[in-house]
Amino acid sequence: MTDLGMLKRVRTLGDELNRHNHLYYVLDQPEISDAQYDALMNELRRLEEEHPELVTPDSPTQRVGAEPAQRFTEVRHPVPLLSLSNAFDDEEFLAWHTRAANLLETGGFDMVCELKYDGLAVALTYEDGVFVRGATRGNGVAGEDVTLNLRTIKSIPLRLLKEVPMGNFEVRGEVYFPRYEFQKFNEARAARDLPTYANPRNTAAGSLRQLDPSSTAERPLDIFVYSLGYSEFAVPDNHWDTLAYLKELGFKINANNALTRTPVEAVDYYKTWVEKVESLDYGCDGVVVKINRFDYQHHLGVVGREPRWSIAYKFPATQSVTQLLDIGISVGRTGSLNPYAVLEPIDIAGATVKQATLHNEDYIHSKGLMVGDWVVVERAGEVIPQIVSVIKERRTGDEVAFEMPTSCPSCGHDVVRPEGEAMSYCVKSACPVQLERRLEHFVSKGAMDIEGMGGKLGIALIERGLVRDVADLYSLKEKEEELLVMDRMAAKSASNLLAAIDSSRESGLARLLVALGIDHVGLEVADLLARRFRSMDALMAATEDDLTSVPAIGPKIAASVVRYFEDDASHRVIDKLREAGVRMAEEAQSGPSEQPLAGLKFVVTGRLQSFSRSQIEGKIKDLGGAVTGSVSRQTSYLIAGEDAGSKLAEAERLGVEVASEEEFLALIGEA
Repeated sequence: MTDLGMLKRVRTLGDELNRHNHLYYVLDQPEISDAQYDALMNELRRLEEEHPELVTPDSPTQRVGAEPAQRFTEVRHPVPLLSLSNAFDDEEFLAWHTRAANLLETGGFDMVCELKYDGLAVALTYEDGVFVRGATRGNGVAGEDVTLNLRTIKSIPLRLLKEVPMGNFEVRGEVYFPRYEFQKFNEARAARDLPTYANPRNTAAGSLRQLDPSSTAERPLDIFVYSLGYSEFAVPDNHWDTLAYLKELGFKINANNALTRTPVEAVDYYKTWVEKVESLDYGCDGVVVKINRFDYQHHLGVVGREPRWSIAYKFPATQSVTQLLDIGISVGRTGSLNPYAVLEPIDIAGATVKQATLHNEDYIHSKGLMVGDWVVVERAGEVIPQIVSVIKERRTGDEVAFEMPTSCPSCGHDVVRPEGEAMSYCVKSACPVQLERRLEHFVSKGAMDIEGMGGKLGIALIERGLVRDVADLYSLKEKEEELLVMDRMAAKSASNLLAAIDSSRESGLARLLVALGIDHVGLEVADLLARRFRSMDALMAATEDDLTSVPAIGPKIAASVVRYFEDDASHRVIDKLREAGVRMAEEAQSGPSEQPLAGLKFVVTGRLQSFSRSQIEGKIKDLGGAVTGSVSRQTSYLIAGEDAGSKLAEAERLGVEVASEEEFLALIGEA
């Protein structure tokens, strides 16, 4: 039995070490020497070894020590990690500000300006003040559980410095490899005749995906926490004060953050850091601007996967000069022939660039590109490198003009370019590379997530004629004997693969829509479509107008979905998947099916408590109503929230009925 004095000493040592970690790694204000710190840590280790019942998950000794993982498990984010829309000049940034101000019906708002770190986004979850889970961003909806690796980052508190109410909360941050530490890390590897790494960002991302956390611990990663994900207890009502609160809890918050009152101040902040960016010890490719008030953020909501209340104002692109060695062609899963530049390798902003996008044949000709040209290559943040211009003065006469192939480089079939389109296509549906790409996408983690179905296996199945389209995966059980004669396919491997294929039948409509590879339909859009239409049949029958009635589904996405389902080949694959028992409908919604708002027209103004603008508009449309942007005599109701402006005055002048949020909820039976 452990005595009370021993327990108290262990807790005191843990608290002291956590405090000194925070002083050293977060505040850069150490109070004790390394030797004194080591003495405290060694004492704690000795006591825990003698009394293992005293070891807790948040002990400073537990940052490293877990067994290597076999694989990373998926984590669904309770609140999606969204992407940001971009602005590349003052005009685009000011246009964003004007749009937000118009939707908020206000002349202005405070904004928080933060540097846009070039690292890896993660979500950290705490239960009752203790770090319990960390996940990568992934596709924004789901990421990978990298808790053990994140525990090795000493600027992440394993237990918060201050007491918080009971409950869960999540913070979002960016893991990065400091430039100075990265340089030392590479020098140490070179001294041991080990290969060095190209850039800090990719090395940080790779470090977090090490299956053995002790490998991650060898790399001095760091983190900046930049937002709250969600909280089960009360937090401040704005982003700026929330960051201050998170700092008090022990999180590392960037000292360069600034609260700005006007768009001019935000632009000035941006221009300051354009000049000073090279002084930073971490990668940075722009400024993130966020509207400060949370109620404003809630009201503006999200369009697609991008919040209306934030924007990334990107720094000018980094350029360099190299030679265009060749123009290659890759075949996509839709049969498109995608040209790309093969470049003499060159370093741009810490990344080795060997290829660049060329988009299509017209793009190549518009740039006047010839194989052998010296070209200016641009890399802006995470954007794929592209060729900006040709240095014609350096031509020697040996350059060769580009011509799009007339036959597919994969199957040799004829290539066509439909009238009015920029892309050329291989029209042979059985083209092996197209099928390889479709199959690779279909089984991927964000789609049907069929474990064990790697790219090489897919190619082998296609070459043996066992798979002629993605639906044939579900008939492999009948060909198990043929599977067993394939390279590296033992009985256990075959059994596991067939089990994974079988379980994927229940992946659900949203994942199936992603897996089909419909242009512009990622998991977020697929979730919206699945929730609205509920079944594949209903979605296949939808018109473009039906689709654009879904909040955040625009004309481009709608046209792509309709075009996909008009194709006979798509119908054949869907029919085979249906016959194979792949689930194509969501569970039936409970409750009455009538539409209580049918025939009514609504206008929404002001800020609401229970809905964002897109959420309430979606609710109205789901229940049969129509939403318009201006008040007229045909308007049935004006729903007025806080700070309602001119639309409220116009409704009162015209005698249009005005409903509060509570009255609207009562109208639809949800009060």
